[in-house]
Parts: sequence; structure tokens; C-alpha cells
Amino acid sequence: MTYMQRVVLAGLLFMPGMSLLAQSSASAQPTGQDQDKGFSSYVEFQGSSNSLGQVMSLDSSVGYNFNQHFGADLGLPFYFVHSSASTTSGGITSNTGLGNLHLDLHLKFKNPIVNYTSVLTGYAPTGDASKGFSTGRATFDWNNHLDHTFGQVTPFVEAGVANTVADTLLFSRPFTTLGFLTHYQAGASMDFLELFSVGASAYDILPSGQQTVFSKLVQGSAGSNPSGHGPVFVNNHETTGSSDIARDNGFSGWVGASPSKYMDLQLGYTHSVHYALNTVSFGVGFNLGALARKASRQ
Repeated sequence: MTYMQRVVLAGLLFMPGMSLLAQSSASAQPTGQDQDKGFSSYVEFQGSSNSLGQVMSLDSSVGYNFNQHFGADLGLPFYFVHSSASTTSGGITSNTGLGNLHLDLHLKFKNPIVNYTSVLTGYAPTGDASKGFSTGRATFDWNNHLDHTFGQVTPFVEAGVANTVADTLLFSRPFTTLGFLTHYQAGASMDFLELFSVGASAYDILPSGQQTVFSKLVQGSAGSNPSGHGPVFVNNHETTGSSDIARDNGFSGWVGASPSKYMDLQLGYTHSVHYALNTVSFGVGFNLGALARKASRQ
């Protein structure tokens, strides 16, 4: 698939959501957090573990919801990385440090036909590139999400463009990338017992042109070409090469629970087909903004 074909495909997936914006939004009834206008705050601790090691992060954000459709959040992650003895010739290594300061602009529209969410994220290079927590350059990710609920089941599809491979709730990646790409995901989730949810999805990351990969697991000098056995982020701290070094595809499954409207729990599994890597992940999140609003009303 050529560069232009990927851009056109991403545009076709974005267009259904954008066409909803031309329709009346009066039918979009806000529920849950959509009703909370004003300041927001969320703290999440998440991590991923596989045969290469563990990558965990504590991400705190503050923001403002201008109305039920539009809001912005500013966040900063702190990473905890522990590589396994098999990852580097020097044995087990650990790294900690700040990641990239990020600004998220999110747009939401609910519609009887399909719900649409668009999130544009910009990253400032505040992280340490020598530890793989940043590329040393400003990066972005624009993701678009469409879903519709049938009873308790909600199928969804996502498409986005970016110049970096972003972490997700199900995969805190052991590397950071720099280079143009498109990414896609499709799946479904199901709610039950008014407390739990389960879901599964498949994803595809399609880079285009030159890519640079910064390892969070390996320290050392840069490499100009992929080398050695396994993914480049296992062999070199920094590698520049073709689109293949940042390509990835696979599938995920997860179970989540919300003991209250102020707390979210998630346990997941991701299999990367491209890297032949099995990853177990967890996430614990606290909606401090909603909790503060409840306290102020009492």
C-alpha cells in the first residue's frame, strides 16, 4: 500500500464521523462523564510485561471540558522500565524518568447511527531520548473512533495518522518511534453485570518512509541499520531504517471493571504478530476531577 493510498483510506474512515457533525447534535444526550463540564483531572498507573522486560508509567493529567462535545487535557507521564537479562548483553538494567508532555484536544458527538470521537495529541520532547522516553522532537497523533451499541455489545473502528507509535492502555511499548505512519484498529466490547466489560480487537500499524526507533530497554550508541537477531529495539538503542523497523500488527483482549465512577481497572493481553511478542498489561485509573466535583457539592 502506497503513501497516498494509506492517506486516502484514513480519510475514508474519518469521513463518516465528520458527516455526523453536519447533522443535528440535539439527539446526542450526554451521560456519565459527558455531563461533567469544567475542570477535569485523571491519574493512571499502567504497565506491560513480556519476555523482554517491563514498561510501566504513571500518567497524571489536568484539563477543561468546555461543553459536552469539546475539551482539552494536559498530561505528563513518568516511566519505570526494567529490562530482562536476555535483552541486553550487560544484563538486567532499570531506567526511570519523565516522558513527553502531551496536550490532548478531544471532540465527541453522540448520534443514534454512530458515535464519533476525535482526539488530536501533541507531544513536546520533554523526555530523555537517551533512555528511549522521547525522540527528541515534537510529535503528534490524530485518532478517530466510531462505535455503536447494540444491546450490551459495542463494535468499534479506529483510524489515525501520526509521526510516532503511541502507547495504548493495552501495550506500553518498549520503544519510541519517529516517522510518518497510519494506524487502524477494529473490535468490540461487551458490558455485563453493570460493573464489568470484556473486549477484543485487532490492530495494524503501517509506517511509511524512513523511521527511527529509540529503545527503552537498550542503552548505547546509535545504529544506522537493523542488525542482529530479533527486533531492532532489542539490538540497538537507536536505529534508523526503512518502514519495516516500526511496522506492527496483532490482536488484543481485555477485561475491565469500574467499582465506582471514580475508579477504573483493566487487565489485558496483546499478541504482536510482527514481533512474535506476548504482553500482559494492567491499568488502574482514578477520576480525580469527578471526585472533586462530588466533594464540592456536598
